Amino acid sequence: MSDSVFYEEVAALERAGTAFVLVVLVEAVGSTPQDAGAKIIVTAEGLHTGTVGGGRVEAAALQTAQDLLAAGAAKPSFLSWSLKGDVGMTCGGAVKFYFEPHPAQGLWPIVIFGAGHVAQALLPVLIPLPCSITCYDQRPEWLEKLPSARNLRTVAAEDLAAAVPTLPDNAFLLCMTQGHSTDRPILQRALGERNFPFVGVIGSKAKAAVLRRELIAGGLSPERASAFHCPVGLDFGSNHPHEIALSVAAQLVSERDRPRPAAGP
Repeated sequence: MSDSVFYEEVAALERAGTAFVLVVLVEAVGSTPQDAGAKIIVTAEGLHTGTVGGGRVEAAALQTAQDLLAAGAAKPSFLSWSLKGDVGMTCGGAVKFYFEPHPAQGLWPIVIFGAGHVAQALLPVLIPLPCSITCYDQRPEWLEKLPSARNLRTVAAEDLAAAVPTLPDNAFLLCMTQGHSTDRPILQRALGERNFPFVGVIGSKAKAAVLRRELIAGGLSPERASAFHCPVGLDFGSNHPHEIALSVAAQLVSERDRPRPAAGP
């Protein structure tokens, strides 16, 4: 398995909020069943992906990783074993493993509809954050311009609004499509069928007023038809795409960290 495919599995588990341990064979001395660099992903169910040699040494690594998960460990650690003395193998070698737990806290999900100029400027700001980003667009050629990152997934789709029912409940949504006519169907479903913690739309106050009227005409209550931020972003900077991107990122983080009322019983 290539490293790119392996780390795609890591990213998929993080997006799903599944706890796992990344185990890497960092040192192999003498006769060992695998070379340094071999790695596995271990979940509570056992081996998920990869191999560090099979047999007793892999079983010992699996058990250690599952013990870390059961204990709720969060800090990485190293373990060195003699294959004969510690693991009970006939091989005379020694191994050193790196164990990196990833608790089941999940990543902050951000969904961006539209891969245009502002999204192109925004994604390099968001990617280093502990978030999972999905970007939808009807234009594959624009999606291809986006940076490559483990926590970024791109989806080419003709019907963007059809993705709304599939999104996680805690997703932060950004509508940055080609215009109000493509934003509105997304908003109609996002505000009418779901209750996302944040919905932002790029545009002006005049665009927001038009969208609200059309959403009400489409069956939303005035309250739900107003439950989005437009213009999205904090009130600073110019209309330069990179300055808009900074203002949007700042608003997203501010909203993420804003205290929210506790849910009722």
